[in-house]
Amino acid sequence: MKLEYLYENCSLCPRNCHVNRYHASGFCHSSHEIQAARAALHHWEEPCISGTRGSGTVFFSGCTLRCCFCQNYSISSEGFGKKLSVKRLSEIFLELQDAGAHNINLVTATQYIPSILQALDAVSPQLRIPVVYNCGGYEKPETLELLKGYVDIYLPDLKYFSSQLSRKYSRAADYFPVASKAISCMIQQVGPPVFDENKILQKGVIIRHMVLPGCRKDSSLLLHWLKDTLPEGSFLLSLLSQFTPFYKSSEYPELNRRITSFEYNRVLEEAISLGLTDGFMQEKSSAKEEYTPPFNLEGL
Repeated sequence: MKLEYLYENCSLCPRNCHVNRYHASGFCHSSHEIQAARAALHHWEEPCISGTRGSGTVFFSGCTLRCCFCQNYSISSEGFGKKLSVKRLSEIFLELQDAGAHNINLVTATQYIPSILQALDAVSPQLRIPVVYNCGGYEKPETLELLKGYVDIYLPDLKYFSSQLSRKYSRAADYFPVASKAISCMIQQVGPPVFDENKILQKGVIIRHMVLPGCRKDSSLLLHWLKDTLPEGSFLLSLLSQFTPFYKSSEYPELNRRITSFEYNRVLEEAISLGLTDGFMQEKSSAKEEYTPPFNLEGL
């Protein structure tokens, strides 16, 4: 089957909308045409991703999760972005490489995978830097299989353990069963972390977890799952404190605040006590709006 046919009865993500995206959009609010809001060097990813020159980040419009607290809500749920051809996307990849990017960083790309793979195929002889797949963790094994040989680094979120939380904030009661299986598939696909001589990641999986207000017990359950289930040394953990009450989070009083130092420090202490120290622990001061890049169509 040609890749573009996957849009005709779309089941790229676990929502399994089965819509023909040449004529309609599903949960992701995306058509078959690539749409993005920014393509530029990004310096606020994990140090082994951004390095000294920045990560060549492409922020795609639409999302298969559309969490109520999304910091990129204007592009994930409100439709902001510019339509791109496959040819233009392939050119952007090379432009980012020429600008010195350590990698090509595909942010929230699931809904456009058929087109993105075509763009990567077009530049495969010239692209010399790793490809990062930066996602919410809500991925199907069958879709991840399409990425085999294209993606070098997976950067998934692991957002929730509780189905009640995932249903309430992301309308995905099956989030943890799906994301936990997806992360295991990612590790099997690319293997343990591999760095170059400058400590820039070349292969591997970084699992991000952002601590949510009032949810430190859920964070603890996730940390125990990581410790008990995934092979030691098979991933890096990135523990995030940057939750900021954006957009729809104000509709949920319990989310309409930043996390406290107590909440974050308790989760951090739990990670350390479990030996989950390979990775990155974000400074509490990182909960600032300026860490969200401007979505101004730069680089498109």
